[in-house]
Amino acid sequence: MTAGTDRHELRQIIAGLSEGVILVEPDQTIAYANAAALAMHGAESLDELGATVDAYRERFALRYRNNRASEYYPMERVVSGEEFHDVVVEVKRSDQPDVAFTHSLRSLVATDNDGRPSCLALILKDVSDQFEAEERFEKTFNANPAPAVICRLSDLRHVKVNLGFLEMTGYTRDAVLGRSVYEVDVLAGTRSRDLAVSRLNEGATIPQMEACLALPDGGERHVIVAGQPMELGDEPCMLFTFADLELRRKAEAALRQSEARFATAFRLTPVPTILARADGFAVTGINEAFTRVFGSGEDTVVGRSPADLGLWVEDAARRKFEETMTRTGSVIGLETCLRHQNGTALDCLVSAERVGIGEETFVLLVLQDITERKRSERDLFGAIEAVMADTSWFSRGVIEKLANLRHPDAGDEAKPSLTLRERQILDLVCSGIDDDGIAKRLGVSRNTVRNHAAALYRKLDVHKRADAIVWGRENGFPTSRLR
Repeated sequence: MTAGTDRHELRQIIAGLSEGVILVEPDQTIAYANAAALAMHGAESLDELGATVDAYRERFALRYRNNRASEYYPMERVVSGEEFHDVVVEVKRSDQPDVAFTHSLRSLVATDNDGRPSCLALILKDVSDQFEAEERFEKTFNANPAPAVICRLSDLRHVKVNLGFLEMTGYTRDAVLGRSVYEVDVLAGTRSRDLAVSRLNEGATIPQMEACLALPDGGERHVIVAGQPMELGDEPCMLFTFADLELRRKAEAALRQSEARFATAFRLTPVPTILARADGFAVTGINEAFTRVFGSGEDTVVGRSPADLGLWVEDAARRKFEETMTRTGSVIGLETCLRHQNGTALDCLVSAERVGIGEETFVLLVLQDITERKRSERDLFGAIEAVMADTSWFSRGVIEKLANLRHPDAGDEAKPSLTLRERQILDLVCSGIDDDGIAKRLGVSRNTVRNHAAALYRKLDVHKRADAIVWGRENGFPTSRLR
């Protein structure tokens, strides 16, 4: 069999291969290319590739994606007899610069009996889709704000790190890449380190666990780390992702401090106060003032609802209060009668607000004992009634003043004395603005608005917002002067 016959049979063999094959002669002539090789260059005939290696160089611009040290085209390296594999290049046609292919190349150099090259072949595999996918992954990986590191399983060295990890830890990229997972230890301080290391060595998923990373400045960073096996190209790797616990730890510390301050204020406030669950109103805590005024201690109150305790003298008033709280989330200055442990009825003003503590919702009830005030008012009104029964020896002016004291809503001079802030709030209430809107308009907190409103209701002797609006509109509110 002649060499020409051998070459013809060789071409028949490689014509139907899915891999691209280009045969090159020792004199740098391109002798043959199968259909797959032509397609990988966007060519339809051998002429489009070029008759020689120099012609090929003119028609196709080539950029190495790896093994970048070589200045020569792979085709030239084949002609020189060099054997190589897994060389990745990006190829662009000079007449179509927008069209690009990515090839994975290897050489095939066959020799005759005398050791001279008899067959020089360049074997091509189109890996364009693979590299496009890797580029998309690279962009996504780098843009992802969640800290992440990728290590190669063959030697456990970090091969990729994103900006999120660098910003979280303070490491530079060069200080991470090429270092092992034990040099830049992403599993430091894990509670199940043996399990994590075992899974890493097996290339298996590492479940979420808390870790404490050592920082380059000598500090520490508490994180949750998890590992997911993946392939980067054809290389088995492990993707480590992290959740920063620092903000959560600070938030938890702030929450604990806030709850401690609340507990101190709750305990020391001089007004009887109850903390109850929003669902069912079961009491979870009382302060010292409650025990002092109502006589009941925590051992007899906590865990029970006001209905079980019989705290409300009138059950209908309790139901109305609970319905209002469920519907609106707050009650201000409700006048009612509450029962002392010994059965005595106490006149009280009840204010309540729904509050969140941790992830639970509670109701904070403030109970102001006004029994003495109401008794004084009743005694005063009784005295007035007795005096006004025989007014023959009083001057008209004195009689009018006593009448106004008995009926505070009669006459302009009997109007309650309101502070500027109370007049501002009444003006805005009569304008139809809710508490949040009033707080925003006056630049104060919602609780401040509630406190001033409670004082206002007491002065007007009303118990509802609607009654305050009626009183205000009968007395010239809202006024343009206060807006």
